[in-house]
Amino acid sequence: MPTACSEAMRFAGKTVVVLGGTSGIGLAAARAFQAEGARVAITGRNEATLAQVAADSGMLAVRSDMGSVAGTRTALAALARELGGIDVLHVNAGVGGFAAVHEVTEEFWDSVHGVNLRGAFFAVQAALPHLRDGGSIVITGSIGAVLALPGNVVYAAAKAGLRQVARILAAELLPRRIRVNVVSPGPTETEIFKRGASLAQIEAVRSTLGGAVPMKRMGEPEEVARAVLFLASEEASFINGVDLNVDGGTLEL
Repeated sequence: MPTACSEAMRFAGKTVVVLGGTSGIGLAAARAFQAEGARVAITGRNEATLAQVAADSGMLAVRSDMGSVAGTRTALAALARELGGIDVLHVNAGVGGFAAVHEVTEEFWDSVHGVNLRGAFFAVQAALPHLRDGGSIVITGSIGAVLALPGNVVYAAAKAGLRQVARILAAELLPRRIRVNVVSPGPTETEIFKRGASLAQIEAVRSTLGGAVPMKRMGEPEEVARAVLFLASEEASFINGVDLNVDGGTLEL
């Protein structure tokens, strides 16, 4: 039986890359992996934020926009060289936005799908040569993939496609014993709904989103991160291809 000490260091000696690790769920997961013994590398688009996280944590940090396939490929190769290979890949970077069906433009569709679906898929593809056999991939999805939420057609379509990408990856990577799973958060206290909003707007959104959750609150990034670490760990050694909802019961109750 594992001891309390061993349970707290599930990733000792492991290397972890978090794509989109400068805030929210990605940063919470990166910190948690590091706290459990992993050597962690993160990517992000904002150089100042990356530098601050790196200075505070000692994590490796490389600027990369997942909307650029070439840029992601270069960043992953550089991080893998520095780390000596990758044991866990957490694909977390994503963008959002709402538009009614009649308002959706090609540019808006491509900007969301270019990161959330196209970018995420090619990030995994680029990581595979560096990922050790027996490793783990955890992708951040969204319960929005299965909710018929007006105005969310573009984001939902991207995340729904990503769910299926993860399932096929899980099947194709079986010979390498690489498990692929998805964590799908419900409403969560992250920066994605706060950017460009006033305090009053943030409180209104928080009240609306939290009120729709059976637990009557929004989730915290650390709560989602715990699910990410579970699926990435040996505790989930017989779990592959799942989409784990971390949503306070929103889809279940």
